[in-house]
Amino acid sequence: MGVGAVAQTALAAGAGLEIAGPEEGAGIAVDSSLRSSDPAVFAAGDVASAAHPLFGRRLRVEHWANALNGGPAAARAMLGQEVVYDRVPYFFSDQYDLGMEYSGHAVPGSYDHVVVRGDAAKREFIAFWQAPDNRVLAGMNVNVWDVAGSIQQLVRSGRPVDPDRLADPAVPLAEL
Repeated sequence: MGVGAVAQTALAAGAGLEIAGPEEGAGIAVDSSLRSSDPAVFAAGDVASAAHPLFGRRLRVEHWANALNGGPAAARAMLGQEVVYDRVPYFFSDQYDLGMEYSGHAVPGSYDHVVVRGDAAKREFIAFWQAPDNRVLAGMNVNVWDVAGSIQQLVRSGRPVDPDRLADPAVPLAEL
């Protein structure tokens, strides 16, 4: 649970910049190159609600990894380079002996089933949120390590994945 994660947009709004609506995270609205409604102003990090080409909507990701990667992307765009900020959203949290990493974006109503791979009772599993057409929208690994890259590749691919193969730990994620 994130408590108090509210984008501080008063200065931007006062300067006349577009602010995204609550359904888009209520941050400073930016395009996929992190440029705001004023072409001379860029925003990055968890204050930015960026147009994400992979998900076809604006997203505001409230994690330091977004600032780590978004800042350099915005700087490249300011320098005139062609930039498309399309990183798969990611966050992690460690809660005592429970480690979790989440990659992707699955809002309620965007998926119709969750596939579990591994043993949830032992708290060692991966959960995958799948769209009605079986595309993987997001995945969360719980006490299973070194799979975030593979999960992000599944999300980025946009290809349907057979839920039975997705649930089978004997099938390497790279084969999916």
